[in-house]
Amino acid sequence: MSERLAGLLLPAFSPRRAGDLGIGDTRSLKEWIDLAGANDIGFLQLLPINETGADDSPYNAISSVALEPLYLAMEDVPGLTEHEISAARTDLGEASVRVRYASVRRVKRALLDLAWSRFDRANAGFVAFRKEQAGWLEEYTTYKWLMEQCGGSEVWDIWPEEIRTAAGALTRLERAREIDEKHTEDRLGFHAWVQWLCFSQWEAVRAYGDERRVKLMGDIPIGVSRYSADVFFNRNDFDLEWCGGAPPETVFKYDRFIQRWGQNWGIPLYHWNRMEAAGFPWWRQRISKLTEIFHIFRIDHVLGFYRIYSFPWQPKRNAEFLELTEREAAMKTGGPLPRWSPRPDDTEPNCNANRSDGETRLRMVQAAAGESAVVAEDLGFVPPYVRPHLASLGIAGFRIPHWDEDAKGHVVKGKDFPECSFATYATHDHDSIPAMWPALQRTAGLKKGDEDEIGRARDYLRRMAEFAGLTGKERYGPKVRGKLLDAVLESHSRYAAIMITDLIDSTDRINSPGTVGPQNWSWRVPQDAQFDKALADLKTRIDRAKRSPV
Repeated sequence: MSERLAGLLLPAFSPRRAGDLGIGDTRSLKEWIDLAGANDIGFLQLLPINETGADDSPYNAISSVALEPLYLAMEDVPGLTEHEISAARTDLGEASVRVRYASVRRVKRALLDLAWSRFDRANAGFVAFRKEQAGWLEEYTTYKWLMEQCGGSEVWDIWPEEIRTAAGALTRLERAREIDEKHTEDRLGFHAWVQWLCFSQWEAVRAYGDERRVKLMGDIPIGVSRYSADVFFNRNDFDLEWCGGAPPETVFKYDRFIQRWGQNWGIPLYHWNRMEAAGFPWWRQRISKLTEIFHIFRIDHVLGFYRIYSFPWQPKRNAEFLELTEREAAMKTGGPLPRWSPRPDDTEPNCNANRSDGETRLRMVQAAAGESAVVAEDLGFVPPYVRPHLASLGIAGFRIPHWDEDAKGHVVKGKDFPECSFATYATHDHDSIPAMWPALQRTAGLKKGDEDEIGRARDYLRRMAEFAGLTGKERYGPKVRGKLLDAVLESHSRYAAIMITDLIDSTDRINSPGTVGPQNWSWRVPQDAQFDKALADLKTRIDRAKRSPV
């Protein structure tokens, strides 16, 4: 893809439409495709849409393939009446400023159960789907059945001991079939049917985007949840003794664990050698299913394809290690401490070996992606070989203006960004532009306080201002907003994107890393948000920057 495209980051849970059920859905995304197409926005950037676990995080999916049923538009589910959907809306109550996951899940699950009771199990499309997708679908539906047996929990290492292994679980399933085959097959069929609906609706969204010259951009996390169908049934591919994460960062001033030890994401590491020897079948399946829906996809934490910071304990044990010295921590773990896996970038041979590993794995990703474009989120502790290597593969890496500087400490101007790159001011883990600019000004102006934080704010503000042709003293408003938007859109990068919060001048956050709670992954576009003027302004800037889709 050589087009210069402008994009809008819009999590699937965020858009609203008249009559939705408390969360964004495939119909609301079609409405945004209409808006994007009419205003020369070339792509909508979504977060992962795989089915989530109990924490509702799109980056902690219970399947690398199965899609999140909450995004189904219930009007497009066969067998439901408008009266039944309307009653569900009433049951849900008044529209909320955020997604209330438990309530939304309850009303949508009730509607799906009702529709399934009326569905013709011999439907040719459904029968073909189950047959064609059996490679992943049978394990997934069995996992969902097991979750039902265990009160809905996906945490398999607290399930009854006899079903904590794949062999034991399959024995339990066969026993259930012997006792009540009809009911057992009905539950397995239900979960397969829901996935058929999900893929059908999302494929229709893609086709809708194709008609209107709007591409969909997906997201593939570096890991998959420990508590997923993938890990449960394929444990030989995963190293369950270690968890992936990120090294210590002082920027997380309110999280002492991250400052002390780093971010422990809890995702199991891969047995890469075993995967490679088999031809990476799991990865190829994961990517090929993703590209049925998305024209472009972002690899979240692409650095993990080279090496990843890892922990010898699960996140639930973090508190045990918070106050320990390294020696005390080693005594508790039996020796191992958090480290880079498989090796650090501390010597030239190690750097060469890590780069070689990335080469093998990313070429596999590109082959599996086919005509879909690959974007790499290459932020964090980036070894010097990563960006040149990504460029050699034609994979666009991220360019965050206020984080980049040249050898003299000056910001890298947009005209000097490589063509094969993705320019943006923030990801879903950061503040929006209208929140960031004033916050940087406030912190940079402090006379006393955390010197590192003040110095960082001054550097970021200086670079951001220099990038956009500003002084950094201007109050945030239309002039500053316009200059910042123009600077990123007019950059040399192949892709330039802003967040939905930037578009509507919202200071809300989509996610706050290092925190867990209802404030994350639940932001919805405000009911009173006005788009017409902002979209018209953005279209003018996109066209002036020569980023209109062709």
